Amino acid sequence: MATQTETDKGIGLGLALGALAVIGALVMLVGAPDVTAAWGFAGAVLFSSLAVVGIHLSS
Repeated sequence: MATQTETDKGIGLGLALGALAVIGALVMLVGAPDVTAAWGFAGAVLFSSLAVVGIHLSS
């Protein structure tokens, strides 16, 4: 019989990247009238996309 073990790596990866996305959103909020807001937005979009991809690839 073959046994399969399941891990919660996808959930942990999603939570870690989701936290980075929240930090990016906070940078966007704090640096609102400056170029810093654009970098915060880019970070938030990048890390939230990676969180979704990470969850799907590891499951």
